[in-house]
Amino acid sequence: MPPAARELFQSYPLASAADIDHARHVLSGAYLPLCFPSASTSTAVDLRINVVKVGRITAGYLRFGGAIRILTAEATDYHIDIPVTGRAVMRAGSRGPMYGTPQTASIFMPGYTAELDCDAEFSQLAIMIPRAELNLELEGLLGRSVTKPLEFAAELGLVEGPGRTVLETLRFIDRVSNDTSGLLQHPLASQRLEQVLMASLLLTQPHNYCDALSTHVAAAGPRPVARAVELLRANVEHAWTVTELANEVAVSVRSLQEGFRRSMDTTPLSYLRELRLEQIHSELCHAEPGSVAVSEVAARWGVTHLGRFAANYQRRFSEKPSETIRRTAKSAH
Repeated sequence: MPPAARELFQSYPLASAADIDHARHVLSGAYLPLCFPSASTSTAVDLRINVVKVGRITAGYLRFGGAIRILTAEATDYHIDIPVTGRAVMRAGSRGPMYGTPQTASIFMPGYTAELDCDAEFSQLAIMIPRAELNLELEGLLGRSVTKPLEFAAELGLVEGPGRTVLETLRFIDRVSNDTSGLLQHPLASQRLEQVLMASLLLTQPHNYCDALSTHVAAAGPRPVARAVELLRANVEHAWTVTELANEVAVSVRSLQEGFRRSMDTTPLSYLRELRLEQIHSELCHAEPGSVAVSEVAARWGVTHLGRFAANYQRRFSEKPSETIRRTAKSAH
């Protein structure tokens, strides 16, 4: 289902504007140069824009409070426009129109201008993913350089599949962005959420490298897997991605994942999560009574879902995180 018709990322307001020139300036700075070709300098708008950074990804909510036409410069990055309310007719370059609704979003590729004719009820989530980062993720999955530009199917369904995953991730980002714990300020947490957004597109949304990603790959041998384990154990605090780890041991992401599965019955990131559980447990065991909160320690180690974390912690250590703190406090007296 589409998100509720309300503002998202309210703790990260960028601007409210009634002046069309100010609206143009704010949006151009946050995303890419654009103009409102049908508006005059006296046109009044009720712009509201909230923008949060998730690693290198820009996620924003915006509304205009009235019908508006938007024309952008040629994009250099990937943009996903996800209607929350209302509808818009969207075009990229000379391609035919797409109809954005709360059930259907649009993906705009680099190298094209975009045009949006938005009705009076229109509001949207606007996601910008740097081209270099998405290409790097794709190359890591393939285990080779890409020679042709990555081209997605332009229509992104929001009811199921990759669009639904993207929406659910954005809803979670919205919840934690309003959390006083400051989860998004922790690099490990932001990196995990960034990875989910990019992986959702690369692994499930149709694009011109889907066939290459679906081909079988050989598992990495014992030596690369052992080296990867060594790197993870020596740098548990590092914001590892599977792509970076695979590059370090000179194999593809899928080859490394298959090597971990065969030799250790896990994945690189699952193994890293276990290492971080050990670090969290150690911190809680050695903390001064009353000096830390479980959520703060967990966030420092990249935990984004406290309920799942608590279940994994209890599975691993046969006690809840809060019980570890209480036991530590008792032993201190």
